[in-house]
Amino acid sequence: MALTVRIGGDKPEASPESRSRQTPNFDRLAAPYRWMEYFSFGHALERCRFHFLPRLAARRRALVLGDGDGRFTARLLADHPEIHVHAIDASPTMLAALTRRVTDIHAAGRLTTELADLRRWPADEQPQPSPTAPDLIVTHFFLDCLTTDEVAALALRLRTLAAPGSIWLISEFAIPACGWMRPIAASLVAALYRAFRLLTGLDPQQLPDYPAALTRVGWQRLEHHPHLRGLLTSELWGFPRKT
Repeated sequence: MALTVRIGGDKPEASPESRSRQTPNFDRLAAPYRWMEYFSFGHALERCRFHFLPRLAARRRALVLGDGDGRFTARLLADHPEIHVHAIDASPTMLAALTRRVTDIHAAGRLTTELADLRRWPADEQPQPSPTAPDLIVTHFFLDCLTTDEVAALALRLRTLAAPGSIWLISEFAIPACGWMRPIAASLVAALYRAFRLLTGLDPQQLPDYPAALTRVGWQRLEHHPHLRGLLTSELWGFPRKT
């Protein structure tokens, strides 16, 4: 799947903050990432990532953004042998880990990778439509690395990139609107942001309002499934309505 073509539509502008901020460095987390996750949350994050996996059998071209060490991408390729994946990440070490996982399941021929800061991707200023546009977009625990404005800019770029009928699969942390879990979730998310700032240099220190950002540029939430009393969410968003 060639995704180096130019893509048409509105021209999103990166904010001055996005242009000035350094890209977080996730390289040092590539090796221990899985075990840090299991130690903190058990298999809850994996269940969140994989919740809608059986619903993806009809998809053929996936764009996977910021998948980390590649556990989801490997599972997607293993479960759905007709799909091809283009994976983009800002960490070369994470991309190497992803490639090893996919090679181990003999699916490397259906994977291409790209090293890029997704706050500034794609680089083309005047993209044109692609005949090989993805019909599946995947972001698992990636949007929380962005600000709300950065999510909106990315969502606008993806709106022009995606094929008609595309779906966007999202897994994210969330803070419940009310109930006893809300203060626990807020404290846990704040602690995670502090830890990732120390380990990676991540600038954002609060969850973006990604539902508002996606809705603002035309995406529609189709399904929502909470996990861990609302601390985690699995969602499907649909190809945007005409605006």
